[in-house]
Amino acid sequence: MSDPTSGETERSGYWIELAEYDLETAKAMLQTSRYLYVGFMCQQTVEKALKAVIAKGGIFPPKTHDLVRLAELGNLNNILSDDQNHLLDELYPLSIEARYPSHKEMLSRTLNRHTCAAYITKTEAMLQWIKEKL
Repeated sequence: MSDPTSGETERSGYWIELAEYDLETAKAMLQTSRYLYVGFMCQQTVEKALKAVIAKGGIFPPKTHDLVRLAELGNLNNILSDDQNHLLDELYPLSIEARYPSHKEMLSRTLNRHTCAAYITKTEAMLQWIKEKL
């Protein structure tokens, strides 16, 4: 993996490598029907891809899971499509709620093979779009 402390391009590449790894993990979790973790890894993929954009701008990304805020910091908020904004809104809670037992049961009822496969497809498209912006 790239060194996150070197130049902007390398830092950006480091975050993209992490995002790609998380997307592959989401796909593996779908194959094993671990739907809660599919959602979590899709959120992590988008978070890290957005952090790559911020790093490309020469700023070390903040420690936040707020996808909308990260899009703003990366100056992408004004060019995101409605579908992309909707995906950010859908994925953001999965970073928090997947971690806490009281939320896991509720999430487990809403996540299934169909919704998780759709999350992966949308996340993959978002990652590709962000990579094109770099």
